Amino acid sequence: MSTAFRYWQLVTIDAAGKRKIKEIALAKAFFADRFPEYTAKSDVPDAVVQRKLLHISRDTPTDIRCLAERCLLCLISWQIEQVCWQLEAQFGKAHGFSYRDLLPYVLDDDGNLEQTGNYQCLGRKILSSFEPERSHLATWINIKVKQNPELNNFFLELGLYRVTDWAILNDTSPKKLQQILQDFHALTSKEVADFLALLKSYHEIYKLQRLQKISLGNKGICPQPTTQQLQQIAFRLENVIGKKLENETVMTQLQKLATYLREYRIYNQSRTLPNIREYPVDIAAVENHDENENEQMEFLELYRDQFLDCLDPAFNIVVTSWEKKLKQKKGNKAQNFIKALQLFHCQKMSMTEIARTLELRAQDAVTRLLKLKDFRADVQREFVKILCDRVISLAHNYSHPERLKKLEQQLASILHTQSSILFREAEIQSRTVKNNSANSLFSEKLCRYLDILGK
Repeated sequence: MSTAFRYWQLVTIDAAGKRKIKEIALAKAFFADRFPEYTAKSDVPDAVVQRKLLHISRDTPTDIRCLAERCLLCLISWQIEQVCWQLEAQFGKAHGFSYRDLLPYVLDDDGNLEQTGNYQCLGRKILSSFEPERSHLATWINIKVKQNPELNNFFLELGLYRVTDWAILNDTSPKKLQQILQDFHALTSKEVADFLALLKSYHEIYKLQRLQKISLGNKGICPQPTTQQLQQIAFRLENVIGKKLENETVMTQLQKLATYLREYRIYNQSRTLPNIREYPVDIAAVENHDENENEQMEFLELYRDQFLDCLDPAFNIVVTSWEKKLKQKKGNKAQNFIKALQLFHCQKMSMTEIARTLELRAQDAVTRLLKLKDFRADVQREFVKILCDRVISLAHNYSHPERLKKLEQQLASILHTQSSILFREAEIQSRTVKNNSANSLFSEKLCRYLDILGK
């Protein structure tokens, strides 16, 4: 089958945001007139065709130029879609989105021959900024789609920050790192000092060599440190901390440090936090190979278990309280509330579908019944309270008195920040609930609780 149709068929979206194909008859006739030898061929030499279309679009009268542009814009729409497919393949499963969720942000071409008004669609921005002597069109499309601000804001809401660990470490100053680790992550002074030493050693080896390569014209993404670079970083670090670390340990510590920085950047740019399923690990648990390591790892495992276990009693307190209040009102509000929670979180019904199922007037009645934002806030408050008590109890077995005192002072704030990951994930899912989307951890645990409640 010929691929020439990409030059006169536009990939766009309808009013509901669904993908559709729009054939541009004038573009089809223009392409057939200019490239009759390729119209029916299965193998279209894109580089040749694009070069000729670009020449026509920039050095001919307006009416001809517009037709050549339209052919290129149609092709660009297909390649924009391909980039969305690639992003889904890379990050979709882990962050709960499909390529269809991305299309409304990047497919905004109306299909007109000329631009109408001041608004410039993404395809026209790509075409007007493309310099054929410096890049291939497909490469430029890939770059511009991934730089799209609206698309990146969407990713940030999902906790996805598409920068490599090594680039994050490169452009973080020691002063900024100290502030982030102390104020945002509330690490101890020893932990902060260890990470600062690690970052400075990384900068002295990796960043310096990276800058030297860039000065020679070798750009591109920051690659993973080589074995030789890890050895050099370990040697520099040994002079500071007095301890020799294996390459694997240095790599692990660098990745954990980058995770801390990534979490901060996501929060700072979108006021959200990454998926709660990605638990941070203390650097001390990585570098200390003694009895203390076993205690730290044991505490970490217990903390993770408590984090998950505390949701059930929190749900029980809040659901029971809400149900009690609703029973005092007229009608079947209490019964409908429990059923609506199950339909929304477990069966992923829309508010309109729930209203129909429960025979309520309209979707706004379901919204007022569920009050999802208030419900999550109440669950989070009870959750943090329960978790705080349990962590304090656990910490008595593992922490030194001085560290425990500091922990007690900061714990509520720390746990609220940690829990915000979980509840923010639930909030995002509540806005984009779909039958084929992965459940948030909040919804998973709530559905299990509701199943037990209904038995």
